[in-house]
Amino acid sequence: SLYVSEYFSQSAQKLSFYSWYGNAKLFHFHVPEDTVLLRWLLQASRGKGPECTSMEITVHFRHGAPPVINPLGTRFPANATVRPSYNISITLGSAVQNTTFVNVTTPAAGDWFIAAHLPQAAGRIEVKGFSTPCPYMFQADMFVLRLTDMPVLEPGVPMPHTVVSPAKPLHVKVFVPKHAAGMRLQLSSCVTSEQRACTVRVLLGSITLPQSFQRSLTCTGSTNCSLALESPPWEKWLQIMVESLGTANASVSVEMLASFTVCRPGSTSSFLNFISLNQSQAGASPGAAGSSAAAAGEAPRNASGQRGSCLQSQPVVREDLDVVSVRYRLLNGPSVPVSALSPTLLLLNLNTGMDSGGSLVVSLLLNKTSVSLANATVAACVSAASPVLSLNATQNCSTAFSQGYPLSVSTSSAEATLIVLYPQTDDWFLSLQLLCPKGQGECASAEGRVTVFAYLTPCFNDCGPYGQCSLLRRHGYLYAGCSCKAGWRGWSCTDDTKAQTVGTQNLATLLLTLSNLMFLPAIAVAVYRFYLVEASVYTYTMFFSTFYHACDQPGVAVMCIMDYDTLQYCDFLGSVVSIWVTILCMARLKKILKYVLFVLGTLLIAMSLQLDRRGVWNMMGPCLFALLIMITAWVHHGAKRRHCYPSSWKRWVFYLLPGITLAFIAISVYAFMETNENYYYTHSIWHVLVACSVAFLLPPRDKHKKPWAWSQKLTCRYQICQNDREELYAVT
Repeated sequence: SLYVSEYFSQSAQKLSFYSWYGNAKLFHFHVPEDTVLLRWLLQASRGKGPECTSMEITVHFRHGAPPVINPLGTRFPANATVRPSYNISITLGSAVQNTTFVNVTTPAAGDWFIAAHLPQAAGRIEVKGFSTPCPYMFQADMFVLRLTDMPVLEPGVPMPHTVVSPAKPLHVKVFVPKHAAGMRLQLSSCVTSEQRACTVRVLLGSITLPQSFQRSLTCTGSTNCSLALESPPWEKWLQIMVESLGTANASVSVEMLASFTVCRPGSTSSFLNFISLNQSQAGASPGAAGSSAAAAGEAPRNASGQRGSCLQSQPVVREDLDVVSVRYRLLNGPSVPVSALSPTLLLLNLNTGMDSGGSLVVSLLLNKTSVSLANATVAACVSAASPVLSLNATQNCSTAFSQGYPLSVSTSSAEATLIVLYPQTDDWFLSLQLLCPKGQGECASAEGRVTVFAYLTPCFNDCGPYGQCSLLRRHGYLYAGCSCKAGWRGWSCTDDTKAQTVGTQNLATLLLTLSNLMFLPAIAVAVYRFYLVEASVYTYTMFFSTFYHACDQPGVAVMCIMDYDTLQYCDFLGSVVSIWVTILCMARLKKILKYVLFVLGTLLIAMSLQLDRRGVWNMMGPCLFALLIMITAWVHHGAKRRHCYPSSWKRWVFYLLPGITLAFIAISVYAFMETNENYYYTHSIWHVLVACSVAFLLPPRDKHKKPWAWSQKLTCRYQICQNDREELYAVT
């Protein structure tokens, strides 16, 4: 046999602490056919700075779709069937780098996914630039060993094969045809090269994670041994590996025979239904009416023939709506007939390679008037790769190499819903059959009708009222995840164990919005002291900060007067410009210079916020530059007057020192105390402290300006005016 090794690699990604699925870094690989060995090379590393500590990285694996993970232990939505993912932990201790290998023998061909993440996020809101987070990097590489000339086992033809040694197992494959109801593998004439009785172990199928349903068979001696499989995967290559359990130097000869039991489907003509559908959409015409009548008359004629078949196939149309959004439409109507003689089968096509990043939803609704027996039950099974063809005998909804998802409806419970999160890339089947408690003979002539709704959606229920459905991307692969808010958690934001009540949400909105009214004293002080430009800036900041926080709320107490991004930008711009104009006003510059700096600084701040809105230097840069200007101006004033500036000790004790203290406390709260849980009151404290510090720091008005005196401005009485003209006398 000729083996070929192949290597696949993807760029490293920076890991994040986990709070929702978007924090997990996804790697997408494709395993080729006839792969006998798969080896993952997992490399994790961290920075060398003092902020880097020991860390545990969790890595999840899954075949066919991204892994469904639950690191936070939250609840999944009702009717969602979740199976735990296969995961390993990689610890970064004293070593800066960790290399781990994971081997998978006879892996399933197709898409494989790896998701890696750090532990749960601490929840502290970090200001960008104040602290340097430690970088944790993760990279996954894939090595495969592929057999180029794997022997093909032809169905119904006995084929002799030889296992050279226990170290070199035999690999063969057989193609499973469509509508295969069962498969039987038989081994005979098993002898060793020493003419002794042999012992071999046969492994059927490939390994898939998180669950593997690989079948094993051990044969001893020359007697025949066989293994039967129910519902093998349709239209796929099935790998068979034979290992010798004998001595190391002895080869083993064995004869293998594979046979299939094919199920004969019975259904109405899909072509006639498709023609009828197109003509009904195009409009009524004489030809369309005739075709519709022909299609309608075809069903009764085929009904008698369907009684001898093992399944009744219903034609389904796949309708692509958007990215990871598909709707399935039955050509014969939304309701399908279900009988006890043979299961009704619906094909749900999810094999495009781009459908595994959403949620498959299947809903059944039983028409109670259609069931003649009151105690009958319609059993259903949703399975991948192959359908379940004997629901009356297989109650656990399992096929040869996979476990399906069972459903049931009856007259007492007429509705049932199933949610499959991240369905694997494959053909999915929905099987329905009528069951009776006293045996199938009781309901041989009974028939029920079940309305089927099946669709693929990016996020189930669009993540509900407390979540946002986000479309994520890894290279060319798209998948969706829910980002929850207001304390709601879970895959679809349905876990309310830590959710905020409506009263708490209203309180948070009121605190974050009404705390901006503390700018009113600062505005009044600025207007009283003739700082009208500064008062205008404070009014702008108060307005947009109020309505930005009213729009930024995660719960139901939300009001947005304009686009969220616009409100956020205006809030950030007003906050930084308010600090800028306040410090420049304290510098007591000449008017023309002060207003030039006002305008120039505002333009530069607007540009920097557009580049990086959350960067700490967008606030610290203007503050430091304004402080430098203020200190220079104060030194100049003090040197000119030969006295400390400001000269009044009352100005320092009652205004400057309290204002500076409030400003430092506000910066400390903003930079080091805010978390996701206490944001609504710590950020409100930030609003109050900043507004109060502005009122204290504004300098007094100029001495040559009189205070606002409306009685002197608006006079309504007689005044005696003095004539100061000089008389010019002419001398003649």
